[in-house]
Parts: sequence; structure tokens; C-alpha cells
Amino acid sequence: MVDINNDDFNEGIQQGSYTDLSRREIRSLIFHLLYSMESFDYQISLDALVDNFNRGFNLNISPDSEVFQVAQKIINKRDELDEIIKPVLINWRFERVGICTKLILRLALWELLNTDIATSIIINEAIELAKCFSETDAYKFVNGILDELAKNLGKEKRE
Repeated sequence: MVDINNDDFNEGIQQGSYTDLSRREIRSLIFHLLYSMESFDYQISLDALVDNFNRGFNLNISPDSEVFQVAQKIINKRDELDEIIKPVLINWRFERVGICTKLILRLALWELLNTDIATSIIINEAIELAKCFSETDAYKFVNGILDELAKNLGKEKRE
């Protein structure tokens, strides 16, 4: 279960302070949206979900915000992202990977493919998300998978 009250990731996610969020907090908010969509088995629109988040957390996430746009892109591309992840899961079936870990891998892979953020930062931030929200020691798994994905994508040295 995702702990949306985790102080490491919710500092600043209060009283409409969305515009003051750090990159880490933005990633956390995207993760929470992805987790909620997964919980609803993608049977709810992101618009409706964000409306609930806005009311519940007193936020002001608009459809043209980075949080909304990135979450929507990851949702739309989740099957393609999963197909890139699956080949590097040596001795693991994708279906057995915990949902929080899958979502963190999708988010980090999307960032690797679509941003100029340094690979080391993307991987480190994914590790921090895994430490807070995934199974015990899942951060090691996330680190290994993302390192392999970065190598496969030729992004291992991107700074």
C-alpha cells in the first residue's frame, strides 16, 4: 500500500502549494497518480482522478501541468514501456514484480527516454521512490534494472 503521508515525499504537497514542489515531489505526485490509476484498473479518467487529488489535498493540478502531462503520457505508453522493461528482467516474470516497483520503473524509463535529466539523477530518484513505496530491498532491483536499461538505451553516461 502506498503511504501518501510519507514525510520525505509529501513535504510541500499541502495547501495548494503545487507550484512550489521540488523535482522529487513532482515525481512523487506523478507516482501517486499512477498508483491511483492502477488501483482503479485504468477505469477512471486522469481528469477525474486529478480532480479528486485537487480536492483531497487542496492542490491545483491543471491538465496542462507537468504532473498531469507526464502521468498521462506514462499511462498512454505503459504497454510500450513494459515491453522495454521485460527483456532485462532476468529470472523474473513481469507479472511477479510488485506494482509500486513497476510504476517506478515506468516513470524512470519514461524519463530516460524523454528528458535530458542526467541518468544518474533519474536512477537515484527512482531508488529513493522505491525505498519509500516499494517492497523491502526493491530499491536494489530498481537500481539494477534501470542501470541495464540505461546501458541498452546508450544512456548510461548521460550527465
